[in-house]
Amino acid sequence: MPLAVALIIIAMAGWMHPVQASEEAWQALRQGGTVALFRHARAPGTGDPANFQLDDCSTQRNLSEEGRQQAQRIGDAFRSRQVPVERVLSSRWCRALDTARLAFGALAQPAPPLDSFFSGREQEPSQTAAARRIIEGWDSTGVLVLVTHQVNITALTGVFPSEGEALVLRPRASSGFDVIGRIKF
Repeated sequence: MPLAVALIIIAMAGWMHPVQASEEAWQALRQGGTVALFRHARAPGTGDPANFQLDDCSTQRNLSEEGRQQAQRIGDAFRSRQVPVERVLSSRWCRALDTARLAFGALAQPAPPLDSFFSGREQEPSQTAAARRIIEGWDSTGVLVLVTHQVNITALTGVFPSEGEALVLRPRASSGFDVIGRIKF
C-alpha cells in the first residue's frame, strides 16, 4: 500500500507546473518585460499595532535592521545582475516603502492598490483586481517592481512568500500572468 501512495504522489506531481529555479527567474528579469512582485523585507511581527496611522511610521510595524540590510541587498543584487528596473511601485505602509527606497532609491512611488488589507479583508477584491490590472498592463522591455505584503501576494498568486522574497511574473498577451520563478534574499 505505501508503494501505491508513493506512485500516486509522483503521478500527481507530474501534473503540477513547478515554479522554476531562481537562476531562471533572474534570467527572465534581465530579459525584461517582467514584473518582480516583492513582499517587503524583514519586519518582525504580524499586522499592525492598534494605533496604526498610515502617515506616521512610529505607529507601524517597521523594518528591523536585518530588514534594512536585506532591502539594500535586494537593490545590490538587481544592479549587479543588470536587471533593467524601469518602474517601482510600493504599498504606502512604511515597511514596504522603506524596502522599495532602500533597494531602488528615487524610483519608488507609493501605490494604494498595493496597500495591505490584512486588517480590512473587505478591501481584498477591489485591491487584488487593481493590482492584477497593473501587472497585466505592464508592456515594456524593462522590469516593473511591486513591493507589497504577504496577504496581497497570496491573493494574487496563491503563493505565501517569505519576507523580502520576489515572485517573477510574466504578463500574458491576452490576460493574466504566469509565475515564472521565485527569488529569496
